[in-house]
Amino acid sequence: MSNKPLNVGLIGGGGGAFIVQPHQRAINSDGTRRVVAAALHPNPEIAMSEAANWPYELKGYPSYVEMLDAQKNLPESERLDYVVIVTPNFVHFDPAMKAIEAGIPVVCEKPLAVSTEEAQKLVEAATSKGIPFAVAHTYLGHWTTWLSRFIVTSGLLGDIRWVDASYIQGWLAKQIEKAGGEGGADWRTDPKRSGKSLAGGDIGTHALMQLRFVTGLEVERVSAHLETFVKSRMLDDHFTTYCDLSNGAKALVRASQICIGHKNDLAIEVAGTKGTLVWRQEESEKVTIMLPGQPDRVYWRGDVQPNDGFFGDIPEWLLKEPKIPSGHFEGFHDAYARIHRNFEQDVRAWKAGKKFSYDHERYATVIDGLVGLQFVDAAVESSKKDGAWVDMPKVK
Repeated sequence: MSNKPLNVGLIGGGGGAFIVQPHQRAINSDGTRRVVAAALHPNPEIAMSEAANWPYELKGYPSYVEMLDAQKNLPESERLDYVVIVTPNFVHFDPAMKAIEAGIPVVCEKPLAVSTEEAQKLVEAATSKGIPFAVAHTYLGHWTTWLSRFIVTSGLLGDIRWVDASYIQGWLAKQIEKAGGEGGADWRTDPKRSGKSLAGGDIGTHALMQLRFVTGLEVERVSAHLETFVKSRMLDDHFTTYCDLSNGAKALVRASQICIGHKNDLAIEVAGTKGTLVWRQEESEKVTIMLPGQPDRVYWRGDVQPNDGFFGDIPEWLLKEPKIPSGHFEGFHDAYARIHRNFEQDVRAWKAGKKFSYDHERYATVIDGLVGLQFVDAAVESSKKDGAWVDMPKVK
């Protein structure tokens, strides 16, 4: 495999979009990837103007269509190795599909699309080509999320009985969507541009993905209540689902954007027959383990030892992954960097002719993006039926 830095293109990100900053910082963090091209805005003039004034040199294009079409006429060494889609929800499907058709791997912000039908088409297109496709569920990139997955799936908590996965915010406690759309509130609360659910689709899918990734379990059916507390808002701002899991356990997956004081409070608690694990995104350097008759154990990123009375052996790759010492905190940008770092490994292997697997062992894939939208669909259907149980499609 070539050791040259991978060429990355941005689709979206202009106009002050915050999400482009952690992506481009993550892409450029290791020296093995670099942003070289961008279609930054739907208005061609603005796209070119922003590219000319970007903080570092890149090739600007008036549209993502022109950027993707241009690749076939470039020398192979100058072509894009993958693209990152950082547009609003309703502009995910078309650039993602066009990138797949052009044979270019994709990292797409979540949700994957605004409808399950669009997501299914992307899954079929990507899997038929066997092309790498990641969905940017950022919080899977925390090393402590990987540690949590190892703890649970290794059986250290025993059989899983109960999971509480939640994401609580307060920024939409008032109607701000008609006052300039702070933080994308205007399109996030519009079903035509956001999808069927606000709280569920925007952040509830993060809670779902955290549950699926950490436990290795799937949601089989849901009983949901979607509620709207802010008058005249078109979508839910409070989302609660009770779930049956694939091993017979039960779970709550819940999200709210009207709880004043909460910022980005993603959390998961996993209760098993031997103990309980607690992880919170806002304290993402640590994992807490509670065992019967013992003081709580707190494990910090970069300071975990095998064979300590709780752990047995720990995979060498997991112990070596932290890049800075414990006590020097990682954060949001580092989580993005870990996702891009592992996606790079898959892209390089794929380019070398190796088969790509959508196993979501290090990050969320296009299939996970589809599952998130199927979950939202099931929750919306259940809520319309006063919480009646609705089956989830089987994950293929």
